[in-house]
Amino acid sequence: MTDHGNGADDAIGGPMRHIPVMLSEVLAHLGAEQGRAILDGTFGAGGYSRAILGTGATVIALDRDPSAIAGGQGLLAEYPDRFSLHHTNFGKLDNFAPEGGLDGVVLDIGVSSMQIDEADRGFSFQRNGPLDMRMSGAGVSAADVVNRAKVNDLIRIFSFLGEERQAGRIAHAIDKKRLDKPFETTRDLAGLIEIVTPRKMTDKIHPATRVFQALRVFVNNELGELVSALFAAERALKPGGRLVVVTFHSLEDRIAKRFFADRAGKASGSRHLPEIAAAPVIFKPEPKQAVQASEAEAEVNPRARSAKLRCGVRTEAKAGKPDASIFDLPQLADIERLRG
Repeated sequence: MTDHGNGADDAIGGPMRHIPVMLSEVLAHLGAEQGRAILDGTFGAGGYSRAILGTGATVIALDRDPSAIAGGQGLLAEYPDRFSLHHTNFGKLDNFAPEGGLDGVVLDIGVSSMQIDEADRGFSFQRNGPLDMRMSGAGVSAADVVNRAKVNDLIRIFSFLGEERQAGRIAHAIDKKRLDKPFETTRDLAGLIEIVTPRKMTDKIHPATRVFQALRVFVNNELGELVSALFAAERALKPGGRLVVVTFHSLEDRIAKRFFADRAGKASGSRHLPEIAAAPVIFKPEPKQAVQASEAEAEVNPRARSAKLRCGVRTEAKAGKPDASIFDLPQLADIERLRG
């Protein structure tokens, strides 16, 4: 599982200009045009919102990061009649749907380049700063997790959310080190990981990449928020409305893929069991397979290398039950319990 859209070390390296990933593909699958209401659940630096406004559509944008809200004030002034910006998690997006529903929802999952570029946010281990990683600036920080979580819980977080094969070795090293001195900065943690799992010549990513990713996903409840946002979009979209999800690592894409498969009425039961009634089709996947960025875009924009776009068109069927078991990821429940 690679880090959010920046392809290995690009996610934690030097400053980069924010370029919206797969912008043309997003616009095409959203079907944005004049008179339509589109919700951008991950405003960030505003790349998608600005492009959607350029089609003549009305845009409702959300972001939990106060910095993103502050950065969007210029766009608010530019489009006072067709643009609104709200400080909230996208898991609550159905609270912002107009009467009659939305024509489109776009979700670009993960951390943005501008968050990585700010050392005091603690997302990047190549930019020494507080071990924070909170997108909203509130709640439990990465330092809290590293310094207080039980060893077995750290192993669960690193292995599931980061797919880190050395999770046990790293967690035990953290436990030993924090007895002497708490972890305070990104370099404190990255430095230890570099010692415990030194980089090999064949390694494509820094040894701390997966641990930092796992901590960021845990601290911000990114997978739980994605699950909530998918069900919220289902409730908020009108018949014919389109849900576009851009993901950057395997767990995110697995959740989006299984959501669309389940909502397309595809049962995963055994052929040996009695036949059951077909589930209602709530979304029609269009296209059926994930869309990936072109080679040309990936070459120009490293964030696009691991990006996958999935889209579904809402039918007239009633919204289904928000049942997380459809994702077949029991580890999600374990992570939720750890979050308390």
